[in-house]
Amino acid sequence: MRPLVATIDLAAIRHNYAVAKRCAPGRQAFAVVKANAYGHGVREVVGGLAHADGFAVACLEEALAVRECNAQARLLLLEGCFEPAEYQLAAQLGLDVAVHDAEQAAALLAARLSAPLRVWLKLDTGMHRLGFNAESLRHWHAQLSGAEQVAELNLMSHFACADERGHPLIEQQLETFAGLLDLPFTQRSLANSAAVLTLPAAHMDWLRPGILLYGATPFADLSARELGLQPAMSLDAQLIGVHEIGAGESVGYGAGWVAARPSRIGTVSCGYADGYPRHAPSGTALLIHGQRVPLAGRVSMDMLTVDLTDLPAAQRGDSVRLWGAQLPVDELAQACGTIGYELLTKVTARVPRRYLGL
Repeated sequence: MRPLVATIDLAAIRHNYAVAKRCAPGRQAFAVVKANAYGHGVREVVGGLAHADGFAVACLEEALAVRECNAQARLLLLEGCFEPAEYQLAAQLGLDVAVHDAEQAAALLAARLSAPLRVWLKLDTGMHRLGFNAESLRHWHAQLSGAEQVAELNLMSHFACADERGHPLIEQQLETFAGLLDLPFTQRSLANSAAVLTLPAAHMDWLRPGILLYGATPFADLSARELGLQPAMSLDAQLIGVHEIGAGESVGYGAGWVAARPSRIGTVSCGYADGYPRHAPSGTALLIHGQRVPLAGRVSMDMLTVDLTDLPAAQRGDSVRLWGAQLPVDELAQACGTIGYELLTKVTARVPRRYLGL
């Protein structure tokens, strides 16, 4: 087998879920497991969080995958139904369903369902992506209250800048949300990972922890370790070749990295087809023998190269950590001008997952 594996620590995910719950005593929490549990494997993560209050996904296909391994948990469909016919399947699966515009609301009222749905009216408090404005939400609250299709009428919204502490839009969004609380809602939900960790005013009845579950930080200025989170995924490859080059010789596509001295170059069994970012700059750190070595040259589809000159003990067959303990995924993300969310969700299907703590 190709020597590359993503090791998923389910105990770390359980720890991180517990961190979210401790931040907001008495509240319930939907564990967000959309996008294959952020690349960690939805079936295994849902199984590992068997005692979670509920789960949240983006679409019905993801909801079906969750229901296959947990028939009872509350399960929130974050973007709601894309077609009117989907409401019947949502009812059969016992889903909580977001409703974010007039078309969804009207389709719900026209639906003939086997069981009423728990509905979450989505308020656009400033994200301006999905959701009713305040006036429209009041109108549809009146239309849906008491409807036979509705078992529960709830309120939700989503922060745009909760990861930027002190951003003025945070307070504006809180105020807009609070402006609808004179309406009778059964439950309310506002807090994403960043708000769970730092905004008690946003905790409401249900939390929606996402990236924090997987041990990455939503903040640029606070590390996962500082937040008490444990990394859930370690991505490990192997040195599959080591060779010497002379000063002035280049490495990789485009010949963009040129040796300033006689150098030892190691070839690693991971590339951008596995999810490692192609645009990672030379100098980006990897770990061998617990020591950092720099990326040398452009990342290829199946391989990348590192400068081993200052680590003479490194040999063919040695393990190479691309991220995980001692090398946070957020550090790689920052070096690449992106976020940990993207790197975790982009680990491709050809990378085998190994699970600890099942």
